[in-house]
Parts: sequence; C-alpha cells; structure tokens
Amino acid sequence: MNDFKGRSFLKLLDFTSAEIAYMIDTAASLKAAKKGGVSTAFFPGKNVVLIFEKTSTRTRCAFEVAAHDLGLGTTYLDPNGSQIGKKESIEDTAKVLGRFYEGIEYRGFGQNKVETLAKYAGVPVWNGLTDEFHPTQMLADALTIREKFGTLQGIHLSYFGDARFNTGNSLMVLCAKMGMHCRICSDPTYFPDKKLVEACRDIAMETGGSITLTSDIHQAAKGADVIYTDVWTSMGEPEDVWEQRINALLPYRVTWEIMAEAGKNSIFMHCLPAFHDLETDTGVWVHDRFGLEEMEVTDEVFRSPQSVVFDEAENRMHTIKAVMALTLGMKG
Repeated sequence: MNDFKGRSFLKLLDFTSAEIAYMIDTAASLKAAKKGGVSTAFFPGKNVVLIFEKTSTRTRCAFEVAAHDLGLGTTYLDPNGSQIGKKESIEDTAKVLGRFYEGIEYRGFGQNKVETLAKYAGVPVWNGLTDEFHPTQMLADALTIREKFGTLQGIHLSYFGDARFNTGNSLMVLCAKMGMHCRICSDPTYFPDKKLVEACRDIAMETGGSITLTSDIHQAAKGADVIYTDVWTSMGEPEDVWEQRINALLPYRVTWEIMAEAGKNSIFMHCLPAFHDLETDTGVWVHDRFGLEEMEVTDEVFRSPQSVVFDEAENRMHTIKAVMALTLGMKG
C-alpha cells in the first residue's frame, strides 16, 4: 500500500515509479468524481496556505479549486503578502505556518526554499514551481498523456527549446521514472545539467526509458508521440537576454513541419502561458522589438486538433487535488 500521509511533494525524484503511478490513478479517480458530481470534501475545517513568490494563473486557480473541492480553507500570500526570507527566515516562517495550517504550497525561486520549508514545517509542503523543478505540472502532463494513449510506458516525448530549468529538468525525471523516452532538442548551450541527465539515464535503465540530447530537429521529431515546448524567457529579463535566446532557439520553434514529421497521431503540449500570437502585452513587446508574431510555437500548431494544452491545463487541478488529498491522509 502506498502511504503518502505527512509527506511533502517537492520533486518527482523523491518518489518511486509505483508511487507516481498511484498519484496519477488517484487524480483520474478524483477527476471522474468531479465530473460525476460526487463530493470529495474529505477535510472539512482544515486549512492550507498558498505562498506565491512568483505569481501564476493556473497554479493558483488549480490549488484553490482543488482545496475547495477537498473541503479545505485557503490563505493566499502574494509576493508582497509575506515576510518570508525578508524580515523572517524561511525556517521561522515554516515553524509558524506549520502551526496554523495542515499544508503549505510554495511557488517561487530556488528549490532550496521549498526544501527548507518542508524540513521545518512539520506538515506537508507542495512545490508549485521552483527554478529547478515543476512536479505538479509533470503529474498533469502524465495524466494527459495517459488519457490520450492509454499508457505512459514506451511513449516518446520530444521537448524543443530551453531545457535548462524546471520544465526540461522535470520532463526528464518523469520520463525516466515512468519508462518513457525523452528527447531534448535544442542548441547545446540550452541542454540540462549534466549530473541530472546522468541521474535520469541511470533511472531510465531500470524502467525501460531513455534520455537523448540532440540538436537535430528531424531526429527529435520523427515518430514522437508527444511534442512539447515552453516559453523561452520571462518579462523582466534584460532585452539582450531575449535577443540571445531568440537567436539561439528560433530554429527549435514548434511548427507544423515538426508536427507532420512526428505523425498525425502525435499531440502537442505546452505548460502555458504560450506566446503564439499578438494577443498579449508580451507578444506585442516581442513583435515591436524583434519582429516576431510567434515565439516557441506557431499559432497553427497551438490551435490545431493535435494540441491538448487545455486538457493539460485542466489536469493541473485534478493532479494537485490528488497530491493534497494523499499527503493529507485521504483514505483509499
């Protein structure tokens, strides 16, 4: 039996393949319950706190709706809403919040922050995103892929773009843990950390998966079940950083040619937000400076029938609900 009660959810490396599969199964069950109008308010009168040092639409909404469905009250702390790491240390903050709440979500910067919260809080801590890892997104991705293909084992996932940070790192871990084949396609400057690559390759040897790094777009796209990309940079970074990234990564934009090479049964995934048109302030800003109407993915691909980005976004809520429910002690 999988026992999750009291455990924190910080990165997929902390969990076995069987435990990850159990979380995905639980998310599917909770999703079916919600669609069927079945109550899952297992924790009435209990409360969780959501710390957002980096703001988000999907992550905040997913946690708040999931918590509400579980009967949990929520407190949301935005980047200006707490003194964590400013006037109060992370350790002291964790010890205080752990006495007020049954669980703590953190979305922010270094992985060390969420690890420190978990060390001292005395209650489950959930990683909503750090610079290094994005485990709740990975569960949503895994549920989406399983819904489309019926399995994770043996699936070929190709990621195009900047793979040095949380999404690229976490996709490698997910694929390694679940016996999937991960191809990272980018300029070599944007490959993931070598130590993590080797760690994932060691895991993949046990599960039947594989990790491949390549700059060959055709090698990465051919026969892929899943084509995946993410944003190249964020607002607030210097303009020269944007220019450098765009110049290096433009060859790895996901186009219809890439989808065609993958095949008609392939799906397109993106953890959002996506810069695929000029309907955002950021899109207009990029267009005005660099002349691009699309960045990491073309609008044609993003809006195509093969795109499952909104299924993927919905599944953030169902998988986050599973993580909270299991670690707070939901009875199976």
